[in-house]
Amino acid sequence: MNDVSSRLERAKTEAAQLLTAMGAVRRIARRAVRASVVGNPLPPARSELLRLVARRAGIGVAEAAAELRLAPNSVSTMVSQLAEDGLLNRGRVASDGRSVRLTVTEAGAARIEQWHDIRTDLAGRALDRLSPADRQALVAAIPALTRLAEQMEEL
Repeated sequence: MNDVSSRLERAKTEAAQLLTAMGAVRRIARRAVRASVVGNPLPPARSELLRLVARRAGIGVAEAAAELRLAPNSVSTMVSQLAEDGLLNRGRVASDGRSVRLTVTEAGAARIEQWHDIRTDLAGRALDRLSPADRQALVAAIPALTRLAEQMEEL
């Protein structure tokens, strides 16, 4: 095996381990939110859509579908469900009566804040139990993880 292919194989092995660890963190955080949310917890895809609309108020359905890498009809169905639950508003664009712009309702914003608080509290308490070296390693990894996400997005 040449140097380039062995380097790529090592990177793939490390990537698998990293994704497994990050997946475990996300699953545990998601379970904590589901266990703590009063009422009906949202499926992950709907909560991701709600968070996207909160970050990008006024986004359209097609743009949201592209961002989430989902079919537009799937996103449209989720928008209808979130609107029915009182978490999203669908506003028509004045210049084009067919275009819809999405915004989060007060109830939707409160739900997102609740999720954030639960996840932040859980992660903060867990970080507090780690050794100083582990905490420092995780904090130092944040910029690299952000760059990794950017590179993955480009690919």
